[in-house]
Amino acid sequence: MSSTKTHTKTHAKASPAPLPEGQHRFGDPVVLVLSIGFILLFVGLSLYNIELVADAIAAGFAWTAKTLGAYFQLLLLLTFLIAIGVTCTPMASARIGNTRTPELSTFKWVSIIMCTLLAGGGVFFAAGEPIYHFVVTPPSFDTQASTVDAIAPALAQSFMHWGFLAWAVLGSLTSIVLAHAHYDKGQPLQPRTLLYPIFGERIMRGTFGGVVDALCVIAVVAGTVGPIGFLATQVSFGLHELFGVANSYTTQLIILIGLGAIYVTSAMTGIDKGIQLLSRLNVFLALGIAAVIFLFGPTQFLVKAFTQGFGEYLSSFFTMSTMTSQSAPDWWMQWWTVFFFAWFIGYGPLMAIFVARISKGRTIRQMILTVAVLAPIATTIWFTLLGGSGIFYQFTGVFDLSEALNNFQFDVATLTVAETLPGGTFMALAILLLTTIFVATTGDSMSYAISVVAAGHDEPNPLIRAFWGITMSLMAAILLYMGAGQINALQQFIVLTAIPVSLILLPSLWTGPQAAVAMAREQGLMSRHAKPASPAQPPSREV
Repeated sequence: MSSTKTHTKTHAKASPAPLPEGQHRFGDPVVLVLSIGFILLFVGLSLYNIELVADAIAAGFAWTAKTLGAYFQLLLLLTFLIAIGVTCTPMASARIGNTRTPELSTFKWVSIIMCTLLAGGGVFFAAGEPIYHFVVTPPSFDTQASTVDAIAPALAQSFMHWGFLAWAVLGSLTSIVLAHAHYDKGQPLQPRTLLYPIFGERIMRGTFGGVVDALCVIAVVAGTVGPIGFLATQVSFGLHELFGVANSYTTQLIILIGLGAIYVTSAMTGIDKGIQLLSRLNVFLALGIAAVIFLFGPTQFLVKAFTQGFGEYLSSFFTMSTMTSQSAPDWWMQWWTVFFFAWFIGYGPLMAIFVARISKGRTIRQMILTVAVLAPIATTIWFTLLGGSGIFYQFTGVFDLSEALNNFQFDVATLTVAETLPGGTFMALAILLLTTIFVATTGDSMSYAISVVAAGHDEPNPLIRAFWGITMSLMAAILLYMGAGQINALQQFIVLTAIPVSLILLPSLWTGPQAAVAMAREQGLMSRHAKPASPAQPPSREV
């Protein structure tokens, strides 16, 4: 087939598949009943007996982390390695949506990716986590805490939690499967589509498919309400410390209303307007803060710390990524590696939907390298600027956050580091604003993604987007009213939701490369025998 014929063929998109059984314009009833039912059940049981809910979740959290932690780690590691392997093959030149014209400019596309995937949590932990690993040596290393030798391992451990593995599970192999299924086969952008190659379309379009979608929605609701709630407590604490504003539930509620208004409005206007605008604003603000820290902060220290920390990350990559509870304390694995990895797994399917939706016109190689390599490197730089500065001030005795971090008070750590940075109060306000917008970008993108799942197509009704955004803010408000402990309980519940979601992601380890091969063949980049196209029929080059 000639190159011209290929382009003629590929511009015709498969017509969208009909909506699953029983689904109407307001969404799949199974998804709506199960996901909303979970929210009502969790809040209702918490009102009835907070201690019972917290104890039950804590027990399940501990068991899951100890029993399935190694499985979660292996899933992330294999996802990253296989995704990188795909980029080294001719099939990686296939284009998402079989079009050479991306819907978004490169800057807008990268901005949305950076501000959506690990944004809220990354900013929340960027200051405190490196300092914590500096004062409490991670189990993968034997350096003495709070010494010069402990700096590189502290940053390396943070890079492990928020680096290549975390990003890869959110938008590499799964995004390939969904992009091929949606753009080439006309199948819906829903988590159930990831299992079409395993169970077939007939089974997945029924009730079982609705259950799969609902489990993924529940995982994302649990994973998003937590950061929303924690943001309210963090900003409230910051305003109290900086301006004496009462650190009360009323203040937190006002913050939640303001945050909800921002991301609900953004979600309702869609990717082309609100989500894109908010992401670009956040990138510019982050770049401005980063420039101030780098130019006027401990510049030499930060450069050396990043170089040594990233080198340690690469050299100890497999040691850290395969560390299990057999060689590390149970509590450490539960609250660090396993918790983070389970959190990312829970986000996996809906983030993959979002990445597939915004990556039309990009090649598979561009998508994987941006999500699984370039974005993690940017994250490590951000962690070095905030967390590395914190390590510098901790090491030189400017402040001592050991007690606060041992009590997992990361809001205290973030504000303390921010106030110590060049600019003092102004920098603290800027970082609080940045954190707020980052959480808002997570809220708007997840409101949009949940609505896509419920509706079964990528242009859900704005009112449905608003409903999910308001629901998450309302849930955070109710849980905060009952006490910050319930937000913690919901965060622990994330690890439990990762069990079924991980099984939904698991097939992508082999269906991802298969989908890439199918896309490459359809676009004339590979023959039926999976060999590169002949020189007479060269594949189109990336631009």
